[in-house]
Amino acid sequence: MKKPIITFKPKAITKELLAPISGRAQDIMRRRYGLGANTERQTLEAIGKNYGITRERVRQIENFSLSTIRRSDEFKRHEVVFTELRDVMREYGGIIREDDFLKYLSDDATYQNHIHFLLVLGDYFERLREDEDFHHRWTIDQVLAEKIHSGLKSLYGDLQAEDLISEKDILERFIKHLRKEIKEFKDAEMARRWLSISKKIGKNPLGDWGVSHSPNIKARGIRDLAYLVLRSHGSPMHFVEVAKTIEKRFNKKAHQATVHNELIKDKRFVLVGRGLYALTEWGYKPGVVRDVIRSILIKSGPLTKRDVVDSVLKERHVKENTILVNLQNSKYFKKDKSGKYAPLKS
Repeated sequence: MKKPIITFKPKAITKELLAPISGRAQDIMRRRYGLGANTERQTLEAIGKNYGITRERVRQIENFSLSTIRRSDEFKRHEVVFTELRDVMREYGGIIREDDFLKYLSDDATYQNHIHFLLVLGDYFERLREDEDFHHRWTIDQVLAEKIHSGLKSLYGDLQAEDLISEKDILERFIKHLRKEIKEFKDAEMARRWLSISKKIGKNPLGDWGVSHSPNIKARGIRDLAYLVLRSHGSPMHFVEVAKTIEKRFNKKAHQATVHNELIKDKRFVLVGRGLYALTEWGYKPGVVRDVIRSILIKSGPLTKRDVVDSVLKERHVKENTILVNLQNSKYFKKDKSGKYAPLKS
């Protein structure tokens, strides 16, 4: 259980704040905000069905109840509570993602619901609704909020769909954008909290950042998970090891044969040996050993036997003899008087 960050007891405060309204209104507010034994926040429709009234009537009761509480002596008496909550929000970042902030204060759902209710009631707090760019968030500083929104949009505009960036790098980029609006800003922890506000920038299970809809960030299947595993490993892996690593890191069942079949179908991967796969982006090219030799000779020009072997071994994990057997095939390669090999025209 984490140590309380705020000094007051939210449940006790909300009980006192609900006192000025009627019993039915109290029950509706408890249902609407999850303040009772059931922590689920009920919809207007669900509450209306329970009472046999319309959802609009429930909305009217909710709004009237909030207004009544704000005008009450109880609300004035607890001003210090809202001040403390405002100070905590300012220290956390001034503009915060709703679920992150509630979890920061407590892991307990009941506790979180009572805090949420206080945010709704408080004059200091403005809730910014979820949209296509950002998650639900709260702010105590509208000017700051606009600057953070601008910084996040600029950061997203700089990212390519295929980008995978370390947390250190993404924070450095974000801070650079923020400094256009907030001079001398350098608080990495604050920037990390603000990053979570964006719906278009995300982090994958291995801790790398990028465009949230990219398969590099939102892995959708075995192929995407295999890509993340190989990229993290940094060198070719056998498909059996890829399967084992997927299960270990992502807690997802990965049959070895399925992984092998999926890697064969995806152009992001290249078979470079018996069951060994590498990433195309590392410079490996598809094809059998003969194709690799031909590609190397076309690019580099005539090479000695040793140079051909060394070049192929950088792209394929095969025995030297396999390379030599292919190189000696007179249907595809020829050796000049100096002992160098070149491809025959196809």
